[in-house]
Amino acid sequence: MKIYQAGPLFTEAEIFWHRSFTKRLKDNGHEVMWPGNFFTQEEIKAWGKDAPRHIMNRDRAAIDACDVVVALLDGTQVDDGTAWEIGYAYARNKPVVGIRTDFRNAGDTDHGCVNAMIEGSCVGIARDFAGVLKLFKEIEL
Repeated sequence: MKIYQAGPLFTEAEIFWHRSFTKRLKDNGHEVMWPGNFFTQEEIKAWGKDAPRHIMNRDRAAIDACDVVVALLDGTQVDDGTAWEIGYAYARNKPVVGIRTDFRNAGDTDHGCVNAMIEGSCVGIARDFAGVLKLFKEIEL
């Protein structure tokens, strides 16, 4: 399965988590497309004021090429770029699997764990890696 791995990648902790998660997905036989591997900081600097458009276009093309999106939903609010990726994937009829390792509730309802629009766009939200693999099995691709 081709997986687009979405989530914030602005801190060392986030990057470490994504690299570890990517490895685990690959070890389970999946192909992973992660924006942290799409471009370098040097490329971003060279793009100058056009960097946002380049970044968005590469991410969009990768989502178009994937079978499923896995999105890290940790934090008091889902990262805005991740939210865009989830919305785009949903609009393109790509299944989105959320993963929330954060124990805090950040939902709009008593039963939600994140923003209702995000949660409603996901086929399910797992709390750990095993839960993600379980949701993969439930998706008929």
